[in-house]
Amino acid sequence: MIEITTELLFAIIFALSIFVAGIATFCFIRISGKHIEREMKKEGKVPPGWDSTMGFRYGLYAITIVRNSIGPMSFVDDEAVLRHARKKDRFLALFLVISTIVLMVVGCLVYFLYAS
Repeated sequence: MIEITTELLFAIIFALSIFVAGIATFCFIRISGKHIEREMKKEGKVPPGWDSTMGFRYGLYAITIVRNSIGPMSFVDDEAVLRHARKKDRFLALFLVISTIVLMVVGCLVYFLYAS
């Protein structure tokens, strides 16, 4: 019989949080990110040149949508992102931000409590 310890419990929670954050990232990029960039392309705006391959702009899109305000200085076009964000994009952005924060908190707890 497997003994359930706090270490095992944290390992399971950490694995689940990685899985959920991965699903949130995949869904936001495939549904919301592509929609926002398609609509921006219709306006003649292109994605940031500094992020042609890595995809960091999608996290910035999500943070902009969750904040729901235009920052004084931003790496992405906040106004265009907010203009093209739909209701489901707002839900997916919130899901992405919350799942990423949970992943970081659980990861830090595991590191500080159980790392040698």
